[in-house]
Amino acid sequence: MGRRGRGAERGARWPGPWPAAGVCLALAGTAEAALRTGGSGAALSLAIVVDVCAALPLVLLRDRVRDRVTAAAVTVTAAGAAACVMHRGVAVTAVVAFVAVWSVYVRRRTRRRRAAAAARDASRRAFENTLLEHTARGERARIARELHDVVAHHISMISVQAETARLAVPGMPDEGAERLLAIGDTARTALTEMRRLLGVLREDAGAEPTRRPQPGLQQLLDLLDETRASGPASVRLRVRGAVAALEPGVELAAYRIVQEALTNARRHAPGAAVDVELDYAPEALRVSVRDNGPGPGDDAETGTGHGGEAGVAGHGLLGMRERAAAVGGALRTGPGPVGGFLVEATLPAPEGDRS
Repeated sequence: MGRRGRGAERGARWPGPWPAAGVCLALAGTAEAALRTGGSGAALSLAIVVDVCAALPLVLLRDRVRDRVTAAAVTVTAAGAAACVMHRGVAVTAVVAFVAVWSVYVRRRTRRRRAAAAARDASRRAFENTLLEHTARGERARIARELHDVVAHHISMISVQAETARLAVPGMPDEGAERLLAIGDTARTALTEMRRLLGVLREDAGAEPTRRPQPGLQQLLDLLDETRASGPASVRLRVRGAVAALEPGVELAAYRIVQEALTNARRHAPGAAVDVELDYAPEALRVSVRDNGPGPGDDAETGTGHGGEAGVAGHGLLGMRERAAAVGGALRTGPGPVGGFLVEATLPAPEGDRS
């Protein structure tokens, strides 16, 4: 048998210090009764009984049951008061037993109250966390429903209408058919990403959502290939400086800025050549997207200029500025140095963030 087993066996055999203390104080009370009554018969017997009752209930303190501790405290208090009256003074044994039993009673009652308060606090925190989690889930589900009802529906209609127009119009040139096919493919890709987003927002729906890492600069070539395939415009990529992996948030912001700038160029300057440039400086990443189109606001009457509809800046430029500001960078938009439209972002990329 190991040390722990032998220690447990000794603990089971030896109930604690209180039984021994109760017996010792009972014997001391008997001796005190004999001395203070002078050894007379009837008074001695009564004094012994009272003094023993004022000390012996300490034996019950070995048990942690609340009723036994309370009974011991009541018995010792009553018998101790009777002993002091009988001896016409302070009964030393009874006073010692009284202090001991009430100290144990108060200490155990305090522990119980603290344990109950801790249990209530833990229960309240658990309830608050559960309520907050359910509230967040409900809000995510509401956002998912709104996105599905408004955005996903319209994207699906774009895909269906593009495919229908490609198949239903007789004698359509091959270039027009390819454009409609590209529109349908782009709409289906957007719809897939939207559904993936809805899956993240509705994790409480049961099925595990399909997830993939957020895009970064490594996926930039795929984005440029998709842009080239969607139209006749040429798209070139230039890279300066020592290429290095940056912090994921910076790479995501750079990717989204290029993506939105290419979308704006395709929308407001169709057919224009676009240059994408990445400049890896020691302390920053400079991203620029420049096209040779008509420039900002040159076609404001038809709403096709980079200034947006009726010359008002659209949500795309605002979104790019917000993405740049979110990582501590800045964005500048406006006419290019030799015409066209320029989107230039400066994103912080200190040496410590590179790997």
